Order: sequence, then structure tokens, then C-alpha cells
Amino acid sequence: AAADQGARTTLIDGSGSHLGAKESMRDTARVLGRLYDGIEYRGHGQRSVEELARHSGVPVWNGLTDEYHPTQALADLMTMREHHGGALAGVRLAFLGDASNNTAASLLMAAAKMGIDARVAAPRACWPNAANRAETEAAAAAAASGRVSIGESIEDAVAGCDFVYTDVWVSLGEPEEIWAERIERLRPYQVDRSVMDATGNPDARFLHCLPAFHDLETAIGRSIHERFGLDAMEVTDEVFDSDASIVFDQAENRMHTIKALMVATLTGE
Repeated sequence: AAADQGARTTLIDGSGSHLGAKESMRDTARVLGRLYDGIEYRGHGQRSVEELARHSGVPVWNGLTDEYHPTQALADLMTMREHHGGALAGVRLAFLGDASNNTAASLLMAAAKMGIDARVAAPRACWPNAANRAETEAAAAAAASGRVSIGESIEDAVAGCDFVYTDVWVSLGEPEEIWAERIERLRPYQVDRSVMDATGNPDARFLHCLPAFHDLETAIGRSIHERFGLDAMEVTDEVFDSDASIVFDQAENRMHTIKALMVATLTGE
């Protein structure tokens, strides 16, 4: 995205810095702000990206933390606009599965702010935390048609929906030991053909931020199949590769929305 806009980039990975070990995030932010016009942080702690933003003096973009994934939410909104006549207010969106993760947190907040009717279906242990629920409910109340509802019923969540969204059951950075627990909890929330049919909307579309475990063509997919007998996890191949699936439009829109984010924050346009 940066290159397409004529910018140059430098990658600083875990082996190329001493963040928090030999230098504080605050001091690092002040150095990087002297060297660069903008910084994207993709890592673990939300506190770290907020420290960068406070002390660098340049635009800082959250590419992903353990708590939030806002740039993904921008791509999600763009994709829904493209497939819903350009309007978002009143769109009906269901999120199934692990609603306690970073993708769900940012998606629900973005949906609430844009006036979307957002519904979560998840086991109680995988609901958004209390703080996130309060924030999204407040944002929904401030929007003309925004609404956020959280429950355990798939049928209630997907009825009449325009979009059905799911994500992986174990997120980046979580230990492999929790696969068994997550599969037991989330297997009933797998998005299959019956879930899409339950929307009652022949034009309902399927969303996923990728990568998705929908077949046995990955090492993790084969490992889970050997251990638990699953051919797919959060979504079946039948749905993932169906005409209802718009996941690759969604993936493409990561590029376009990040371009727009950089241009808007670096130029003020």
C-alpha cells in the first residue's frame, strides 16, 4: 500500500529492536518519530501501540494487537458497502464463534458506529468482555440505526442477516494446548450450509478475515483432522468456496482501505 502511494518502508521485526528490553517504548517512539513520517505497529500489547501514538509525534496505525484489529474492520466495512448497494446503516450482520478476540472487538465497534444491526452468537465463555460490550452498546446507541446484541442462539443471530462473519477458533499467539477446549466449545458454531440457509436470505454473504481452516490443505488443518477428526473448523469448504463467499474481495480491500488510511492521516485529506 505504501509503495503504491510512492512511499518507502522499513521493516523492524522482533530481531531488529530491543523494545522493552534495552529501550522503553516511549524512547523508541521518540526516535522513530524523528526518522519516519508514519509507523504501523503489528504486535501484541495494545498499550504498546498507544505509547507509540502518544510519543512519536507522527501518525501511528494499529495493524493488529491482542485486543483490537481496526484496519481489518475498515476492510470489512468497505466490503459490506460494496455488496449492499453502498449503504451500511441498517445492514444486518451476524458474527459466529470466538467473539472475544481482537477481530470481533473491532468489527463490533465499527459496525455499531456505522449504524449496523450487529448480532453475536457464541458460547458465553467466548463473548466480548464487559468493557468492549459497554463501548459497542454506547456507540450503537449514538448511531441512528445501530444495534448490538449478544447471545448463544445461532438461529436468532442469523435470521434475516445480510452478512455472516466468522474467524478462527484459536488466534495468533495463543497456545496450541487450547485447541481441544475451543473445538469443544465452538464446533456447534461452525458456519455450514445450514447456517447460511437459516438466514432466510438468498443474497446473504459470507465474510472471514483469513486465513480460514476450511479444508485439509494446511499443516494445521491436517493436524486437527488427525487429532479431532474435523475436515473443517470455523467454516466448511462448501460455504467458503460458494457464491455466497466474498472473502477474497474482503482480503483485497485490506490494501485499498490502508491506502486511504495512510493518505488521510499523512496529508489531512
